[in-house]
Amino acid sequence: MKLIGYVDNGTRHIGAVDGSHVIPLGEVSAFYADPRTATASADQVTKRLVRAELVEAPPVPQTARVFCVGINYHAHGDESREHSGLDTPKVPMIFGRWADTLVVDGDPVPVPPNEDGLDWEVELAVIIADRVWAADRATASQHVLGYTAFNDLSARKKQLETAQFTLGKNADRSGPIGPVVVTPDEIGDPNSLTLRTRVGDSVMQLGNTRDLIHDIPSIIAYITDTVSLKPGDVIATGTPAGVGLGMKPQVYLTAGDAVEVEVENIGVLRTPIVSRADLAARHEL
Repeated sequence: MKLIGYVDNGTRHIGAVDGSHVIPLGEVSAFYADPRTATASADQVTKRLVRAELVEAPPVPQTARVFCVGINYHAHGDESREHSGLDTPKVPMIFGRWADTLVVDGDPVPVPPNEDGLDWEVELAVIIADRVWAADRATASQHVLGYTAFNDLSARKKQLETAQFTLGKNADRSGPIGPVVVTPDEIGDPNSLTLRTRVGDSVMQLGNTRDLIHDIPSIIAYITDTVSLKPGDVIATGTPAGVGLGMKPQVYLTAGDAVEVEVENIGVLRTPIVSRADLAARHEL
């Protein structure tokens, strides 16, 4: 099953994709109160909405936490060491994003005025299905509702000015997610998915989740011996090599660019990059 978020009468809802239509599965808080029952009941729902007519929204509650994993691909660790000074993490390196940075496929993202541009980071993300505390690594994947693509757009100047990532990883609208959430029965092997980033006609990143340093069960187990995960929380599992920071000379996304990130069996997530002034003029900030 493929899921999306959308807005109906000012409230976020979750729906199941059915070709060019969407099966409504309920308002977001009701859906995440029991997402497995909601998805199982999709066949009983007769109403269909035209997807092209919907205003799509992030497929998680507005209160979701976004847990990101830094330096979690072997090859990316090699290219990051020069700039971050960090060795390959022995445990998952977790940092947080705010849910209000999340945007969907096609939403424009502005460049902060004191940055040279934004950097791309294609990632496989997981959405949590239920409350999880002290997960066992052997069964941790049972708590995953689905998988999606994520672009951890990064303001590198702010990120690297201090040892803390928070500002550089939380620029306004800098968390594209989507284009759908794919349930585990349709994703294939999450430990063998190809990831790509394209800017224009150029492929900037090409990786595979086989290169993960810490796999998804390990990440879930590591987080939940300290923090309880809640339904709708997001874990972005890290990016492969090929970020703009690691290029010589460095390359960043600026106004007028468009970046696409793709995860196998999920789809393409496209983000146009704009100036903050242009976005403000369109009353979208």
